Amino acid sequence: MDLILWRHAEAELAAPGMPDSARKLTGKGIKQANKMAYWLDSNLPETCRILVSPTVRTRETMAALDRKFKVIYEIGPEADADALLLAANWPNSREPVLIVGHQPTLGQVAARLIAPTQHDCSVRKGNVWWISQKQRSKEDSAAGVQTYLKAIMAPDLVVK
Repeated sequence: MDLILWRHAEAELAAPGMPDSARKLTGKGIKQANKMAYWLDSNLPETCRILVSPTVRTRETMAALDRKFKVIYEIGPEADADALLLAANWPNSREPVLIVGHQPTLGQVAARLIAPTQHDCSVRKGNVWWISQKQRSKEDSAAGVQTYLKAIMAPDLVVK
């Protein structure tokens, strides 16, 4: 299974009385989202299932990709790593899953899957972490499954 974690791009600070969930992307955030969407569109399989937190900033980040997605309330800003992995059906999903979400949850998921002795990882705004699994040995199915970090991509590394 492939699990792709995409942290929302840079968002504005909340104005007094504004709910956190209503924060929009900044101009810089829109540029970050567009760059990452370009990279993702070039690399994601067509069969990828896309799950997005219900916040405005995650939906605006995802809008740059222009693919079908499902808003999942269980992966919002208050979600924990277990809820995100459950929503993604890790490690049993037959298709790749892209999650557009938040810190610290994305970093906690990454740490659990690729660095279990670490509590969390720092996933920067707009970045994508691509986590994959493969059978260690095709001849020996008892060898188990290996989980590894396939890629980390940042908006400033994308060349259009």
